[in-house]
Amino acid sequence: MLELEVNGRLFRVEAGPDTPLLWVLRDHLGLTGTKFGCGIGVCGSCTVHLDGVPTRSCQVPAGRLGGVAIKTIEGLSPDRSHPVQRAWIAEQVPQCGYCQAGMIMTATALLERNPSPADDEIDRAMTNLCRCGSYPRVRRAIHVASGEMKKPHGDPEP
Repeated sequence: MLELEVNGRLFRVEAGPDTPLLWVLRDHLGLTGTKFGCGIGVCGSCTVHLDGVPTRSCQVPAGRLGGVAIKTIEGLSPDRSHPVQRAWIAEQVPQCGYCQAGMIMTATALLERNPSPADDEIDRAMTNLCRCGSYPRVRRAIHVASGEMKKPHGDPEP
């Protein structure tokens, strides 16, 4: 039995300690926003935050995560009101949408560490793969979200 804190809630899960976090999230908790892409930690579709650090969940055994705060795309903002999610939609970043949850989680962690990243800093941080090639839109969306997050309460201008 594993005990995990996911999106601010405590869960008890019947899974082996070596089960990758990705599969615990999807199969045991029904949190399917985190996607399976490559299974080897390269593509980034499975990115979640572990104590605020973007991490490829397909590579992390769930049994090592006792006491770690796990945040998935569902925990970021259930109604898509987070500034990064709003910017993603406004800049029409999603094409097929498969990589987007991982991209958004990576971008959110970047902006929490660096509220005003330059293009080269965005490019270094955003190592997720997108087969649709929406990288220029990703960069624009991060700049838009950065501006929104600097406003009081992240509220858009009138």
